[in-house]
Amino acid sequence: MNSFAAVQQHCLAQAVSCEDFPFGPDIYVYKTHGKVFAILTEKDGIARVNLKADPTEALMLRQLFSAVTPGYHMNKKHWNTLLLDGSVPDAEVKRQIEQSWQLVQPKLRRARAEPKT
Repeated sequence: MNSFAAVQQHCLAQAVSCEDFPFGPDIYVYKTHGKVFAILTEKDGIARVNLKADPTEALMLRQLFSAVTPGYHMNKKHWNTLLLDGSVPDAEVKRQIEQSWQLVQPKLRRARAEPKT
């Protein structure tokens, strides 16, 4: 999971996800329902991925893993950049991708979610 191809594959495996290139051919953007949940790039032979995170958990992940830093070119409160150098376990990388995907899912409107009486 700590490779560019593995992260690319896992991002595309999320339901209703697609790959886009709005910032150029070297910046892989993954969206679901029109919202970005991951941005994958490679620099100096090391892949990195920006992922959305709950603000409290984002801080905790930065403290737990040296490979997790505030989101590069993103809102640093809601995004982390994960350096794919092998120091973060595969299961944790997958979990963060899945959580990022979940955080951008459309919310049911309250009127539709609650039955009318």
